[in-house]
Amino acid sequence: MNQHSADTVRQLGTAPVGRLLLKLAGPAVVAQLVNLLYNIVDRIYIGHMPDVGLTALTGVGLCLPVVTLIAAFTMLIAQGGAPRAAIAMGEGDFDRAEELLGSCFTCLIAAAVLLTVAFWMWGEPLLWAFGCSEETIVYALPYMRIYASGSVFVMIALGMNLFISTQGFTQFSMRSVLIGAISNIILDPIFIYLFHMGVQGAALATVISQAISGVWVLLFLNGKQTRLRLRRQYLLPKAKVMLPVLALGLAPFIMQSTEALLNISFNSSLQRYGGDPAVGAMTVASTVMQMVWIPTQGLGQGAQPIISYNYGAKNPRRVREAFWALLRVSMVVMITFWLLVQLFPSFFVNIFNSEPELMDIAVWTLRLYTAVLGLFGIQMSVQQTFMALGKAKASLFIACLRKVILLIPLIFILPHFFENKVFAVFLAEPVSDFISVTASAIVFALVFRPEMARLEAEAGETPPEQAG
Repeated sequence: MNQHSADTVRQLGTAPVGRLLLKLAGPAVVAQLVNLLYNIVDRIYIGHMPDVGLTALTGVGLCLPVVTLIAAFTMLIAQGGAPRAAIAMGEGDFDRAEELLGSCFTCLIAAAVLLTVAFWMWGEPLLWAFGCSEETIVYALPYMRIYASGSVFVMIALGMNLFISTQGFTQFSMRSVLIGAISNIILDPIFIYLFHMGVQGAALATVISQAISGVWVLLFLNGKQTRLRLRRQYLLPKAKVMLPVLALGLAPFIMQSTEALLNISFNSSLQRYGGDPAVGAMTVASTVMQMVWIPTQGLGQGAQPIISYNYGAKNPRRVREAFWALLRVSMVVMITFWLLVQLFPSFFVNIFNSEPELMDIAVWTLRLYTAVLGLFGIQMSVQQTFMALGKAKASLFIACLRKVILLIPLIFILPHFFENKVFAVFLAEPVSDFISVTASAIVFALVFRPEMARLEAEAGETPPEQAG
């Protein structure tokens, strides 16, 4: 390990928590914002295509469950492995941390191959189930097939990058995402307009950009600067290594994969009650929610190495400090975004499409859909902290509660009680959000305090300079 790598890892246990969180979260937030451009830039360009913009935008929006499922399997492996690698580093076991890295890399490739085959074989019937119409299937199907073909690049770029940020190299993690996003911004108009490829060009631009980012990430993980390196002897996954990884990664997997089921539920219901305009409004609403939610995940990624490392090093004081710092910043960010969306919904809708048919429905549905967004800083902080601590069961419960237990059933139940069925479908989101945020806070109080008390008891037997 070179001196720079050693100093970077050591800072996780010694540097002031507030400044360290800002140092790590800043690049992570930028990386998440830039990563969001992969989907948003596609939709902006597609939504403004002459004559067919709204229909094409709706078609690409219907592919969101496929994009989400690929991200879900990435999170199952990488978000299960990266915190455990950080905990291992905190315990001083760098061999185990590298074994986690190598095993997760192989599993990501295997999962990508299986997903590519599955989406090519069953993609079209899935798109019909997602809510496609005769008009939108001609845009959704080619976009889905090209994107699925590049899933190996997507999963390596996103998954392996987490093992860079968990070591504290968030500046490099940010640059790897930035390289891919800039490539996407440049390639999108070239393929869509110059080469007249439309939605196929948008998908191809995204895949090529993720491939460039993936190569950059792998070069780092095989270079001199990284503390954790991809090694041949650790590439063959073992059950004893991967089962705890998959157990921890199950919560973010469910959060992502149920997002796909959620999109299917929303789109099928809205297609039934409001047709393509209602589905287009859902595409806008879900994208705006991504614009808020995904960047705030960068805050969690900045806090995760601090929490995981100090949890492994048995330093409860720094774990607490990191959580409260994360919660304060998250609440400020979420409330700010909530105010902007509530006050200026037409601005956000206009980003994607300005046709009156869409504006009439999208403005009020966006306000309704994001009504409880300001409280989401609580749930995000709780979820990320449980992940960082390796608390798989608590994290899994919170992940299931909002979407599986509450939101998906409410999408189908509420329309029976309201005359305006489209209103009822969108109302399901804020109702489930409020209940799940409240429950998350209660569960966290019940789990976090006893865990910190246990850690304090263990840390009391360790000299403070070693514990930190």
